[in-house]
Amino acid sequence: MDEEERIALFLDYENLALGTRDHLGGISFQLRPVSDALAERGRVVVRRAYADWSYFDEDRRMLTRSHVELIEMPQRMGYARKNAADIKMAVDALELAFVRDYISTFVVATGDSDFTPLVHKLRELNKRVIGVGVRHSTSKLLPPACDEFLYYDDLEGVEPAGESGEGHREPKTAPRSRGQGSRVAPPSEPAAETVAEEERPAVSDVDDVAVLVAQTVSGLQRTGGGQVSASELKRTLLRKDPTFSEAAHGFRAFGELLSHLEQRGVVELSEGPAKGDPVVTLAELGDREDAFALLRQVVAAESDGKGTGLSGLKDRLRRERPQFSEKALGYRSFLQFCKGAAAAGVVGLAWDDDAGDYLLTVPD
Repeated sequence: MDEEERIALFLDYENLALGTRDHLGGISFQLRPVSDALAERGRVVVRRAYADWSYFDEDRRMLTRSHVELIEMPQRMGYARKNAADIKMAVDALELAFVRDYISTFVVATGDSDFTPLVHKLRELNKRVIGVGVRHSTSKLLPPACDEFLYYDDLEGVEPAGESGEGHREPKTAPRSRGQGSRVAPPSEPAAETVAEEERPAVSDVDDVAVLVAQTVSGLQRTGGGQVSASELKRTLLRKDPTFSEAAHGFRAFGELLSHLEQRGVVELSEGPAKGDPVVTLAELGDREDAFALLRQVVAAESDGKGTGLSGLKDRLRRERPQFSEKALGYRSFLQFCKGAAAAGVVGLAWDDDAGDYLLTVPD
């Protein structure tokens, strides 16, 4: 426990909410993807969000249920908008850095370059700084100043409205975004839910548990760069979902669940430095190449020279192979599976503004 990072999360909420709405197809900002990403990095012990909450009624309820402290910064009607919320957030972050020395990591969630001096000062105070922002509303000056920067678009759990038709909600008489640019960005990969964190159901299917475990191990390997022990994995799963319990899925112990996933070829277990605490690694998925080949075959058969749309493509794969499931291959979503195939050079994948969809092609 003492070796874990203690994280303080500060949300410039107006920047995030409007950046998400303007550049990700009109969806509403959700905290869960950020929370899951931070759970792989340590314990979030402070959560604060700054905005004039009269513009964000629905968001306020979602954040309150997610245990975020809401800092009210009202804007007077008829007056030029000031940077009161930005100043308050910067002052609070610096105060916390001095009076809570156990907090080792500060997360500054915004795309506003005005926070760059705050980032520099926190790093001067020997604090690790992680930035979070929407890609096309984030200043190019901010990411290089941080120790790590997470684009909200790329986080697990961010689902564009174009994929599900859900999630669109505009704040009441919302002010214009302070972020950069007005170009509509292609959406990032979707996840299973767009519901608020407090409404997200507990994982109830072993296939879903397999995906959750595989993605968590992958995230820990990526962020930690070392071995992932079973105990570290269990702590991270509980940070992502405090209701997680292997007993709810019919297993008497967490080790029994891991053994089951090893038999299914999801993970591999090896002896760790501590007895009874094995090292968990991702198994090589031998069927993935076959699934990639099937995807290429279907895309090649249906391509009209311009590309095949992502929408409905999964159903066409299942007509060829009814047992197809991207979850069985360790992918949370079909788009993530297609991105994996594109990364392997099996297909081409690009967002098309005119089609309003991802288009897949077969490389020459």
